[in-house]
Amino acid sequence: MKEKKEYNGIERPTFTPESINELKADEVFVFGSNLAGMHGGGAAHAAWKQFGAVMGCGVGLRGQSYAIPTMQGGVETIKPYVDDFIVFAKEHPELFFFVTRIGCGIAGFRDKDIAPLFAEATGVDNICLPESFAKVLK
Repeated sequence: MKEKKEYNGIERPTFTPESINELKADEVFVFGSNLAGMHGGGAAHAAWKQFGAVMGCGVGLRGQSYAIPTMQGGVETIKPYVDDFIVFAKEHPELFFFVTRIGCGIAGFRDKDIAPLFAEATGVDNICLPESFAKVLK
């Protein structure tokens, strides 16, 4: 598989990098959050410290971050938020979204649990998934 792709005239990685320390102006860091928006650890903390996530806001776009709640129950409680994110990404082709391994850290899920929620994202050009999710979805 190609290691790079182009979107909006800019070269992008095929998969979300394991570590993201900076973003281009049109890029968004998609992370797992809790509904209360308390971004105390993992990718949520990075989103808050580096990419504009707002304490107290656990869902949606803030700055260059997009929160998807993962701490409120089982996988079935995460799916509606992932579905909303995919719709949002399709409505915002001016942005490019790096989806992290949401739910696979502090929330305790595995790639095989979460990746299927993103099946509809595989054909969306401005959504970049982690390689581990892509492998599950093959």
